[in-house]
Amino acid sequence: MIDSPMTDTAMIETAMTRSQRLKAGSHDSHERLDARIMRAQPFASLDNYRLFLRLQLRFHRHIATLYGRADLAALVPELAARQRLDALRQDCADLQLNEEAPAAPALDAQAPLPAALGWLYVAEGSNLGAAVLFKLAAKLGLNETHGARHLDGHPDGRLRHWRGFTGALDALHFSAAEEAQLVAGARAAFEHVHGLAAELL
Repeated sequence: MIDSPMTDTAMIETAMTRSQRLKAGSHDSHERLDARIMRAQPFASLDNYRLFLRLQLRFHRHIATLYGRADLAALVPELAARQRLDALRQDCADLQLNEEAPAAPALDAQAPLPAALGWLYVAEGSNLGAAVLFKLAAKLGLNETHGARHLDGHPDGRLRHWRGFTGALDALHFSAAEEAQLVAGARAAFEHVHGLAAELL
């Protein structure tokens, strides 16, 4: 029996790295989220920025458990140092924004590894994309020492830091079911932030 030739789409997906497939698999959620946040004009005023800051704080507080997981630390370079929750809390203090009680439970610390990596993918990707936001924050008088610490890039450079994460992700060996969990985790993270945006912005 002669095997059917691969479709163009299947050939392209086979040639893509895992991080590239993950980007493609969560692209629609990501694009809708970016558009929603920018429609709220978070950098039009300090009051608007405070709402954005609260959104960021809630998201990073929700995923804080991931940065203490030994299984993730064994895979992701400098995992603990990648967390931005402390910087966010300092930014909130700078702008006299009190930290509220958690509105929702933290992400399950026992979430399957692929799903947890999907959530981390969204957090790390937001740091890469924050280069533009950091420049917008500067127009409000904010910077890496006042109000916009969490938007500042890594000392080694945003792109190099991002490639450290995606390189580790691409090197893993996952089954088809685990690949699906990875994409589902990323999409869940984007949808979680969508919910925060609907409530706060």
